[in-house]
Amino acid sequence: MIFESYSQKDTEDFAAKLARDAKPGSVYALMGDLGAGKTAFGRGFARGLGVTARVSSPTFAIVNEYDGSFLPFYHFDVYRIERPEDMEDTGYEEYFYGCGVVLVEWADLIEELLPAGAVRISLERDDAHGEDYRRIRLAMPVETG
Repeated sequence: MIFESYSQKDTEDFAAKLARDAKPGSVYALMGDLGAGKTAFGRGFARGLGVTARVSSPTFAIVNEYDGSFLPFYHFDVYRIERPEDMEDTGYEEYFYGCGVVLVEWADLIEELLPAGAVRISLERDDAHGEDYRRIRLAMPVETG
């Protein structure tokens, strides 16, 4: 699925709608270059889960925890992770396989640690369509069974 966003508000609103369908244990993997809109997506996603606290990228903390009206929200930013093994100290498995909803910025850096059912989301800039334009590609996991 591809969504075209022409503003930060479009991106946040799309993310909020996506979050409303999140189930306990869902993991969303955000990928995109610097300035692609991952943090704006995270803010909208949190809003969709009923988070009322100010949401910012947890670049230095690696993970921020929020209480949502519907589900707990765990916002990871793994930009500073040099190797997937460095995630061990974060206790990521408790988050990835827990009862809350996880959103991981820079998820491509830890691809091999992501659960098989993670929803992969790519944000891409295309300045030919305007400075605020983003192409958001959603790859839903394949259901088996």
